[in-house]
Amino acid sequence: MSVRDEHRTALRALDDDPAAVRAYLTAGSGLPGPRANLELVGAFADVAPDDLVRALADDPDEYLRCCGTCGLGRLVVQAPADARAAPTDLLRARASDGSWRVREAVAMALQRIGDAEPAALRALVSSWVTDPDPLVRRAAVAGICEPRLLRNPATATAALDACAAATATIGALPSDARRDADVRTLRQALGYCWSVAVAGDPAAGVLRFAALRGSSDPDVAWVVRENEKKARLRRVLDRPA
Repeated sequence: MSVRDEHRTALRALDDDPAAVRAYLTAGSGLPGPRANLELVGAFADVAPDDLVRALADDPDEYLRCCGTCGLGRLVVQAPADARAAPTDLLRARASDGSWRVREAVAMALQRIGDAEPAALRALVSSWVTDPDPLVRRAAVAGICEPRLLRNPATATAALDACAAATATIGALPSDARRDADVRTLRQALGYCWSVAVAGDPAAGVLRFAALRGSSDPDVAWVVRENEKKARLRRVLDRPA
């Protein structure tokens, strides 16, 4: 039995006691410390009751909020099409969370959606990547730029589209607006997401990245330089034509 399986078993045994679940999560969080316990986050997202997922997604505690936020991905997938707005809206709200750990949990939740319903993820990312909030745009690219999801050709194309759209939103900003911390967070994500997207669809990605390399925009140039440091991109760019 894996560590995650052990956590699932323990959490299922506590289903009828939300306070005990909270205590179990807090005790196993790994916080304070350099790394949160992501295996436990995933286990909670796998098996927690829906009501507790929603409650923890809005909890004041950072780690509990991570657990609930990750679980929202499962709620979106499980809900019928006409009932997905509520968990999706809550997930979008968490994309703008003040905690970077919670924002990472949003990406994890999106990837859960992509694992189960690639088309649903693509539709959500297409909507979020033009959102006025740069942190929501950041969640879109971070969520879809996951190597396992890009084995799906349509999702690989959507990842390139998302990176291009998000990069264009930065390029359209005046210089003073680019100093905004949330815009910088989006730029940081694009500094690695392009390499993932290009590696996911090299035939199209190399050409799209080449066009990006020709930009004179200083922030776009920064994104290019950061991605060129990534081994996954260097391997693709160094392949013989």
